[in-house]
Amino acid sequence: MSPPMPRGFEKPYAAFLFDMDGTILNSIRAAERVWGEWARRHGLDVAAFLPKMHGSRGIDTITRLNLPGVDPEHEAKLVTEAEIADVDDVVAIPGAAAFLSSLPPDGWAIVTSSPLRLARRRLEAAGLPLPRFMLTAEDVSIGKPNPQCYILGAERLGVSTQDCLVFEDVAAGITAGEAAGADVMVVTATHHDKMETLHPTLSSYDEISVRISADRKMLIVPNAA
Repeated sequence: MSPPMPRGFEKPYAAFLFDMDGTILNSIRAAERVWGEWARRHGLDVAAFLPKMHGSRGIDTITRLNLPGVDPEHEAKLVTEAEIADVDDVVAIPGAAAFLSSLPPDGWAIVTSSPLRLARRRLEAAGLPLPRFMLTAEDVSIGKPNPQCYILGAERLGVSTQDCLVFEDVAAGITAGEAAGADVMVVTATHHDKMETLHPTLSSYDEISVRISADRKMLIVPNAA
């Protein structure tokens, strides 16, 4: 069972690290249109494939399939261009825009498995602020669930991962945050089924606010119901 809302809100953090897709914006329909068409072209079982591609870099997803005669780097680029062209239905998670805008610009970063051009395109489509710091697919040699991305994200902000709260929505990202040594908040806004997790959960950013201390640490506080 997930813990009640207030648990995990007692600790002040030096920085917040946000995954993008499914965590601050919802791009599921657009992503599944593009990836579904790609999977059909390659003779895959689309229904079985789609749940496995969320949260990972495109090149890692394709490499894991080990399809004969398929160049993962080339195919990942084709998928990225198709995703950049299709941002219909990309929307912000409720309350995300206001919550992100309330944070100190040097106190948060986006850490996404998406390439940089796609990340910028989706943030713009969702009406979300561009962060001062962003880690994307091009910044790492191996993607989530490897913790490299979150370790680099903390380094960019000049803090320890132990002083960070990671916001994530899927298993690969949650595992990456845990392995990096950060605390994790699971965002469930796009989940169809209940996720069993020991981490605190959040279904909407309207549920929380941030309090900033004199030493610039950030404390999450639940909003009154």
